[in-house]
Amino acid sequence: MKILYLDCSMGAAGDMLTAALYELLSDSEQKDFVNQMNTIGIPKTSLSVEQTKKCGISGTRIDISVDGIKEESACVENEQHHHHHDHVHEHNHEHEHKHNHTHHHASFKEITDIINSLKVSDKIKDDVVAVYKLIAEAESKAHGVPVTEVHFHEVGMMDAIADITAVCVLTDKLKADKIISSPINVGGGHVHCAHGILPVPAPATAFILKDIPIYSGAVKEELCTPTGAALLKYFVTEFADMPVIKADKTGYGMGKKDFVYANCVRAMIGSAQQTSSIVELTCNIDDMTPEKVGFATKILFEAGALEVYTTNICMKKSRPGIVLSVMCKKEAEDKIVSLIFKHTTTLGIRRNISERYTLNRKEEQIQTVFGPVRKKVSSGYGITKTKYEYDDISKIAQEQNLSIDEVIKKIEEKIRKQYKKI
Repeated sequence: MKILYLDCSMGAAGDMLTAALYELLSDSEQKDFVNQMNTIGIPKTSLSVEQTKKCGISGTRIDISVDGIKEESACVENEQHHHHHDHVHEHNHEHEHKHNHTHHHASFKEITDIINSLKVSDKIKDDVVAVYKLIAEAESKAHGVPVTEVHFHEVGMMDAIADITAVCVLTDKLKADKIISSPINVGGGHVHCAHGILPVPAPATAFILKDIPIYSGAVKEELCTPTGAALLKYFVTEFADMPVIKADKTGYGMGKKDFVYANCVRAMIGSAQQTSSIVELTCNIDDMTPEKVGFATKILFEAGALEVYTTNICMKKSRPGIVLSVMCKKEAEDKIVSLIFKHTTTLGIRRNISERYTLNRKEEQIQTVFGPVRKKVSSGYGITKTKYEYDDISKIAQEQNLSIDEVIKKIEEKIRKQYKKI
C-alpha cells in the first residue's frame, strides 16, 4: 500500500503543501509540473519555485504571482454587509499587507467558471471545485450569509485557485492509496483581516477543521490557513501519528516566515502493510451468571461489535471470573461502551487502540448440488483462503440429514467434476 504522510506540526497553507508534494516528484516530473501550472489557464497567474532553508533544513518554497505581484493572502469579503477602504490580510505565515478596495471581487459562481475552464482532467476540476466549496461554505457560515453572497478578493482568489489546483494536480500524480496527516498545529494569538482582529484559528478555518484533531503550540501566529485546512479536509483519509512505513522520499514545503521551529510541512511517501485501527474494550467480571454473559455477548454483536469473547481468570479472594473483551470500530465505540455498562455488572472499562493486519474479504455465491451457497474469499500477502458460509452449510446439513463435513465433501466433488469436463 502506497502511503502519503503529512507532518503538519507547523500548520499548513496551500503553498507549503504544494512545495512539500512537489519535492516528492522526480526532477523531470518537477519541470513538467511547473510548466503545466504556468500553462494551465489560471488568468494572470504564474508559479515559480525557489530553494530555501529553515533552521538548516533545505526545502522548496512556492511563489504565486498575480499580474507579476506576489500575493501573500487570500481575503474573503461579503460586500453586501462589509465595506472597508483598506483590506489587511495575513496568510501563509507572512506579515500583513494592505490593498486598495478598488480590486474586483468574484463570486463562487465566477470562481467555478474559471476552474472549469482550466486545462486539466474533469477529475481534477471536480477536486478543485470541491476544495474551494469548503472554503466558500466556511466563509458563509462565519459571516452568516448565503454562499451566493460571499465574494472573494480577486488577487487572493487567483492565488488560492493556483494553490488548490497545484495540490490537486500533485496528489493525482503521486497516486497514494492513502493520505494520512498528523494532528494540525493551528498556531495561536490573533490574525488581522478586513473584518478586524480575530482569534486563531480564524472562524472560517475553525469551521473547516470541525471534527479534525487540532492543537495550539508555542508559536502565537496563524499557522493553518483556510486553504490549507480545506485541502487537508478534502484529501486526508486519516489524522493520526505517523504509521510504520518504508519512506521512499521526503519533501519539505517551506513557509515564508521564520520561527524558532522549522516553518514547513513535511511530506513522506512510501509503502506500508495494510492495517486498520480497532478499539479494544475489556473489563473484569466475577458476579454474573453464564446466561447473562451470553445475553450481553449477543447484544454486543448485534450492536456492531467485531468480536466478543471471554477469558477465564482468578480474581481477588480467589474468586473465579472472566475478562470480557470486545473489539469494535471507532465509530461504534460510544454505543458499545454504553451497552457494556448496561448489560454487565462492571464499574469500569479499559480501552486500547490496536492496529491489525487484515486480508481483503469478499463474498461469492456459487451454485452447488444443493442450490446456491455463499462462500467467503479472503486474500492478500500472497495468500488466498476460502470458507463456506456456516449458516448455509448447516441449513443444508439439517435438511439433508447429513453432517457438515459430508455437505462440504459433496459440494467439492461436484466442483472437481465440473473442472475435469472443462
